[in-house]
Amino acid sequence: MKIIKLTILILGLSFFGHTYAKDKYKPEWESLKQHENPEWFQDAKFGIYCHWGPYSVPAFKNEWYSHWMYVNPGNPEFNKNNKEIYEHHINTYGLLNKFGYKDFIPMFKAEKFNPEEWADLFEKAGAKFAGPVTEHADGFSMWDSKVSKWNAKQMGPKRDIVGELSKSIRAHGMKFIATFHHHWKYAWYPTWDETTDCANPEYEDLYGPKVKKGDFKYPSMKANSTAYYPLPDQKFSDEWEAKVKEVIDNYNPDLIYFDNKMDVINEDNRRDFLSYYYNQSAAKKQDVAVTYKFHDLAEGTAIYDLERARMSEKKPFPWLTDDSIDWGTWCDTSTPNYKSTNRLIDFLLDVISKNGCVLLNITPKANGEIPQPVKERLLEMGAWLKMNGEAVYGTRTWKIFGEGSAKVVEGHLSEEKNKDNTAEDIRFTTKNGNLYAFILDWPGTSVTIKSLGKKANLLDKQIKSIQMLGDNKNLKFTQIDAGLIVQMPTKKPCDHAYALKLTLK
Repeated sequence: MKIIKLTILILGLSFFGHTYAKDKYKPEWESLKQHENPEWFQDAKFGIYCHWGPYSVPAFKNEWYSHWMYVNPGNPEFNKNNKEIYEHHINTYGLLNKFGYKDFIPMFKAEKFNPEEWADLFEKAGAKFAGPVTEHADGFSMWDSKVSKWNAKQMGPKRDIVGELSKSIRAHGMKFIATFHHHWKYAWYPTWDETTDCANPEYEDLYGPKVKKGDFKYPSMKANSTAYYPLPDQKFSDEWEAKVKEVIDNYNPDLIYFDNKMDVINEDNRRDFLSYYYNQSAAKKQDVAVTYKFHDLAEGTAIYDLERARMSEKKPFPWLTDDSIDWGTWCDTSTPNYKSTNRLIDFLLDVISKNGCVLLNITPKANGEIPQPVKERLLEMGAWLKMNGEAVYGTRTWKIFGEGSAKVVEGHLSEEKNKDNTAEDIRFTTKNGNLYAFILDWPGTSVTIKSLGKKANLLDKQIKSIQMLGDNKNLKFTQIDAGLIVQMPTKKPCDHAYALKLTLK
C-alpha cells in the first residue's frame, strides 16, 4: 500500500512539474524576458544554413526571383536591376499568365539531394548548428505540412526536406535550426495583377490573398521602421503562427531564426509563438534559442541578429550575424561571386571576439548538389578550425575584443564596406584561464601586440608561456611598455589567421 501511495505521489509531482514547465512562460514580453539564452549557443560560434527552394531552379540573379519576376514596366518598383529578371523570365519561360512561380515547383526535383552528405560536410566544416531555410518568402514549405499543400513532401522533391535534414544533422552531433522568412510573403506577389497567374484564386494559398494595386508597395527596410505596408490581416498572422508551431511540434528545432519584417505579424501571435516554443522546450528539458532582427521581438526575449553585418565593438550580450558565402546572393546562380576562405575566417574571428556567433549561408543547386567551390571553402574552414578550434569553441570575450587599424562599418547589409584584415589586426578570446590572440595575417618574423604591453596594464597575471596552435612549441617573447613582442615560428602551421595561446601564471 505504501509503495502504491509513493508511486502516486511521484507521478503527481512529475505531472505538476510538467504542468509548471508548460505554463512557465506567459505570452507577455516581461515573462518571456525570463528565458535564458542557452550556453550551447555561446559555445558553438559557427553554424551553417542554406537558401534552397524553387527559386534555385532559374538560378538567376538572386533568391528574390519569385518577387522580381512579376515586377513589370507598369510597376513603380521597376528599375534597371529588376528589369533584367523580368525580361529574363519572359524570354526564357514565357508570359506570366502562362508560366508563373508555381511552375518552377515541379522542376525543383532535388534528385541529387543527400542529407547525410550535407550533414557530413557541415560537420567537417566545423559547424556546431545547421539547418535549411524552412520557408522563404516564396511561400513554399520545405517540410511535410498539413497547414499548406504547397510543400516539399507533396510537390517538387516530394520529400520531407526539413525532416530528413533534422535527423542527419543531429546524427552528426550538431544542433538543428529552422529559419523562417515567410512573413515577407504578404504582398510578395502582385495578386491584383490580372496579367499574371498570381491573380488566379486557384493559387491563393500559395500567392496569398488579393491585395489592391494601390496598396502594393515595396516595404521599408529602415532599422527604425515600426511597420511595413500593406499590413496583413489576422488570418495571415494565424497561418504564420500555425506553420512555425507545426515545425516545432514535428522537428523540435534547437534554434529558430527569423528574417526581418516579422513586425508585420500581429503582436499577440508573436508573443504566443514565443511562449509556446519556450514552454514546449522547458517541458522537454531542451535548451533552445530564437533570433530576431531590428525591433521584431522585445529586447531581452531572444537573441539579436544582424544581416550581412557585424558589431564594431564587443557587446555584453550574445548576438548572431547571418551572412552568405556569396557576395551578391543567398541562393545558387549561374554567376556566383564567392568570398575567400580567408575572408570567412577573419569575419568569424572578429565576430566571436565581440560576443557574437556566425550563421553562414551556402547555396545548393536545385538538384541538391552543393557547388564545388562552396565545398572547398567549407572544408578549408573545417581544416583551419580543427587546428585552431581550441581558441574558438567554448571561448568567451576578453577585456577588449582586439586591436588594429581595421574599422568596422556597422549597419544592415554593411559587410561589403568592410575591408580585408591585415597582420595589424588582432582579436582576443579566453577560455580556462588562457588568453588567445588571433593574428589575422602572417606578420613575418615577429609580432608586437600593443594591448598586452606593460603600459596597457590589461594582463592580471604574468605570462608563463606562449605557443602558436598547430606549432605547439614555446615561442620567445618579451613584454615591454609598448607591447608584447612574440617571435613567430619559422614555418606557418596553417593558412589564414594564426592563434597564439598565452598560458598565464
